[in-house]
Amino acid sequence: MNPRAVIAVLLALAAAVLLPAHARCEVKSKMIEYAHNGTAMQGCLMWDDSIAGKRPGVMVVHEFWGLNEYAKSRADMLARLGYVAFAADMYGKGQMTTHADEATAWMKQVTANIDTWKARAMAGIEALRSQPQVDSGRIAAIGYCFGGATVMHLAYAGAPLRGVASFHGSLPPAPQGLAPGSIKAKVLAAHGAADAFVPPDRVPAFQKGLEDAKAVWEFVTYSGTKHSFTNPDADKAGIPAAAYNERADKHSWELLKNFLKEIFEQ
Repeated sequence: MNPRAVIAVLLALAAAVLLPAHARCEVKSKMIEYAHNGTAMQGCLMWDDSIAGKRPGVMVVHEFWGLNEYAKSRADMLARLGYVAFAADMYGKGQMTTHADEATAWMKQVTANIDTWKARAMAGIEALRSQPQVDSGRIAAIGYCFGGATVMHLAYAGAPLRGVASFHGSLPPAPQGLAPGSIKAKVLAAHGAADAFVPPDRVPAFQKGLEDAKAVWEFVTYSGTKHSFTNPDADKAGIPAAAYNERADKHSWELLKNFLKEIFEQ
């Protein structure tokens, strides 16, 4: 081997050693079959196979379109941060659409009964907790749009979660009379100030519910920002009230990274 080739090999080896762990990650994925109340569900698990041992798990709950590639892309991003991520299924195996009418009908079927809604979300949590890579004592849930409301209901139910994060969710207020301290999960909510799907009076009601329950929460509002602001394909849906906002997307993701680090280090 000539001297130049030797130098090139040595430089490559040095670069490999100096690269941060996340740059050498080996993200694996597999579909997980589970069930709720007789309905077959199928979620997508993602993890960095280069990391040894158990690590925190994060469930991702999809928008009202169903478990599509966007939800899976967020799970992939979380896996690259070192978490075990599970893009859960809230509608049933294979139920994903690009038609708003169909998505609305599926969403209403789930949300018509609050107990069924929460139980289906908990089925996803249990599917994640049962994975061998997961530290079952360190679990969080994040959600987008419909998924944001879903993770909030998990928090209100006192689910054993370190934290929940809602992105452009509908901000359902906590049930009246919720006992102080019953919300175990810390809460992060990212909201677009121009989100026409959320009535203006919903925001103070949401915040008051968290305060009355003595929850630990953080609420961030982005000016001029519409619904679905984290989804780069939001504008393609043909819904005037939904639009991607790069600034809000990037800022809220950084907030989430810090939030997860905080809750899992405690």
